[in-house]
Amino acid sequence: MAAPRERQRFGRRLLTDPARLFQHNAWDNVEWSEEQEASARSKVQENSSQLLPQDKQEEYEVNAKRYWDDFYKIHENGFFKDRHWLFTEFPELAPNRNPCQNGDSLPQFSNKEESSSKELGSCANGHCVLETRAENELNLIKSTPNICTEELATQKYSELNEGDGDYPGSSASYRILEVGCGAGNTVFPILQTNNDPGLFVYCCDFSTTAVDLVQNNAEYDSSRCFAFVHDLCNDQSPFPMPDKSLDVVILIFVLSAILPEKMQGIVNRLSRLLKPGGMILLRDYGRYDLAQLRFKKGQCLSDNFYVRGDGTRVYFFTQDELDELFTRAGLQKIQNLVDRRLQVNRGKQMTMYRVWIQCKYLKPAAPQL
Repeated sequence: MAAPRERQRFGRRLLTDPARLFQHNAWDNVEWSEEQEASARSKVQENSSQLLPQDKQEEYEVNAKRYWDDFYKIHENGFFKDRHWLFTEFPELAPNRNPCQNGDSLPQFSNKEESSSKELGSCANGHCVLETRAENELNLIKSTPNICTEELATQKYSELNEGDGDYPGSSASYRILEVGCGAGNTVFPILQTNNDPGLFVYCCDFSTTAVDLVQNNAEYDSSRCFAFVHDLCNDQSPFPMPDKSLDVVILIFVLSAILPEKMQGIVNRLSRLLKPGGMILLRDYGRYDLAQLRFKKGQCLSDNFYVRGDGTRVYFFTQDELDELFTRAGLQKIQNLVDRRLQVNRGKQMTMYRVWIQCKYLKPAAPQL
């Protein structure tokens, strides 16, 4: 594989040679020219020049849960792809994995219907499909929901504290929490790939519908996984595990859906759940991503924060913003990088520039006395 700098130079050559460009699906670490960045900045200035009225912004905040429930009722598990890149980018999710396993070789799940929205680079209501066709969707078993609602969770875990030993996953030796699990496109690949008998995976979502999809999936195993409804923005909403109990917290395209002024409090709470030596893993939207540039005037809520056509919201980060959020929570930077990727839809002869940020932040060990 070519070194990053070589790939960047080749990416620039592709931009000047359309015939070569459309022979490929994607290039990573693509450098942007000054003109391209200036053009992106201009588009953002234009689409953010007219903010939504404050009463409309408050309506989107109050009804956020309903908008995400509606999203998953419409798309079920058919919009987002299984994240086949997880174990290449985040080996912490399967630390005992056989080195010969390839992160792109996850078990294949069957898919009964192929939605047109799954085309590379396609967008619907401001949601741009993130992954390629390399992974099939999870096979959903529809049945009567067996939901752990937030109200039930509050009643059940209101007395939980560090001294308690009886909670889901209490006997596990390696605990992972995915926040904003959606239909399970991260959780199920982890359960399939990480065969550590001491593993326990927690997953939560704001949307009751999303948690229903996870709990009723054929791959859901309550002896290794616990899915529950949780409102991150409600600091009185308890988690089913005590503080200092988690090895990994995963945030995959989740923090960007939160009201910006609430982000720091959320990161602080998640940091408290980590053991010393535990880590938060994040992948999210970066400034000037394709999705940000496609917003129209009148969809902007505040600087770099937008509402999609379906009522869900999204923020576009810089590296410095994320670094400040995590370091203020007492975490140490292990990784904070920008992934600028050129994706090509050969069928439509379209080029698409994606910008994502990937982070790993560590909770330091307690100082020796």
